[in-house]
Amino acid sequence: MFKTVQLFCFGLLLFTLFHACKTPKPVVSNENLLERLLAANPQAFDHVLKNRDSLRVQIVYTRIDRDKRNRPHFTDYHFNVNKGLYFYPASTAKMPVAFLALEKMHRLGLSAGSTMITEKGYAGQTLVYNDPTSKDGRPTVEQYVKKLFVVSDNDANNRLYEFLGQEYINRELHKKGYGDVQILHRLGVSMPDDQQRNTNPVSFRDSGNKVIYSQANVNSSYVYQQRSDFVGRGYMQGDVLMQTPMNFSQKNRIQLTDLHQMLRSVLFPESVPAKQRFDLGENDYRFLYQCMSQLPRETTYPAYDVKEQYDSYVKFFMYGTQKEKQIPTTLRLFNKVGWAYGFLTDVAYIVDFEKNIEFMLSATIYCNEDGILNDDKYDYEKIGLPFLEQLGQTIYQHEVQRERKHQPDLSMFKVKYDQ
Repeated sequence: MFKTVQLFCFGLLLFTLFHACKTPKPVVSNENLLERLLAANPQAFDHVLKNRDSLRVQIVYTRIDRDKRNRPHFTDYHFNVNKGLYFYPASTAKMPVAFLALEKMHRLGLSAGSTMITEKGYAGQTLVYNDPTSKDGRPTVEQYVKKLFVVSDNDANNRLYEFLGQEYINRELHKKGYGDVQILHRLGVSMPDDQQRNTNPVSFRDSGNKVIYSQANVNSSYVYQQRSDFVGRGYMQGDVLMQTPMNFSQKNRIQLTDLHQMLRSVLFPESVPAKQRFDLGENDYRFLYQCMSQLPRETTYPAYDVKEQYDSYVKFFMYGTQKEKQIPTTLRLFNKVGWAYGFLTDVAYIVDFEKNIEFMLSATIYCNEDGILNDDKYDYEKIGLPFLEQLGQTIYQHEVQRERKHQPDLSMFKVKYDQ
C-alpha cells in the first residue's frame, strides 16, 4: 500500500512539473513527409493518393521531440488539409463535449462524481434518475465521460450535451479560438431543430440527496453560421431516393486541425495558447487519460461484451480491421473516433511504452463509393478501416526507425485501469 501511494505521489509530482514548464509552440512543416510515406507504400495507399479529394482524405501528423528536460516540441505535417473540404465529424464531436462538461463541473466547484439528475422540460426530452451501468446506479458526469470514450456511447454524449446546452458549447469553443466549430445537435436521435435547441433541466445532488446545483430547461438562441456543406449525389429519405446532394449545413462541423488541437490541449496544455486550454484540475486530466486509452475489456462498470466491444472497436489506427486481436497493453491510443454517413475519423495520441515512442495522428476519409447517403451501404470495412489501420502502422514504423536526440519520459501517461 505504501509503495502504491509513493508511486501515485511521484506521478502527481511529474504531472505538476510538466504543467509548470512552458512548452514551445508547435511548428507546421512545409516538408511533404506524409506524401512521401504514403507513396512509398503504393499497395496500401495508391487508391487514396489518386482519389484524395473524392475520398475527402485529410491527415495531420505531429512529430514530438523531447529536449533534455523532457519538454515536448511539436512539428505538424499535413496531407490534403482543406477547411473547405467538409467532413461530418460524427462521434469525434463528443470529445470537446466531454472536455467542456468536466470544465463546467470544475468551474462550478462540483465533483464529476456527483449524482446528476436529468428531467423533462420540453417536447422530445427524456429523463434520467438512475444509471444501471454505474457501480452504485447513480448517473454522473464521470460515468458519462467514461462511456463516451471507452465505447463512444451516444446517450452519454447526449446527456452531457443537455447539461451544457447548445449555445454554451459553441460559445465556449469559439472563445477558445475554434471559430469554425458548430455542434448543433444530439447524436443517434432524430429531432427537429427546436428540440435540439432546448436542453433538459439538470440538477446535481450530494450524498444525502440534497440539491447542490440546478439549471432549468435552456432554449438556445445561438445564430447558426451560414454554410453550404453538401455531400454525395443522392440520399434516402425513408424509402425514396432523393437525387440531389445531402445538405449538412445544419449538422455538426469541426475542422480536423481543431480536433487535433483540442486533443493536444488536454494532453499537453502548455503547448497551446492559454485561451485554448480547458479549465481542468489534475484529477480531470488523469481521469481523461484513463478514459481515452482504456479498452472495453479493462472496464468493470459497465462490463462490456468483448465479442461486441473488442479492443479495436474504437481504436482504428493500427488495428482497425483486427477484431480478434488484443492490443498490447504496452501500446496505448488516447483517442476519439467517429463514423457516420460514410465518414470515418480518428484523432489520437499514440504511445508505445516499450519502444519509448510517441506521436499524434488525426485522419478522416469518406467511404461511400456509390455516393448515396442514408442507405446503410458504406465502405468502412473495404476502404476506411484498412486505410486508417495502414496509416497508423506506417507512421508508427516511421517513428520506430527515426532517431531521437533525447528519449522521452512517458510515465505521466501511465494510468491505472479498472482491470
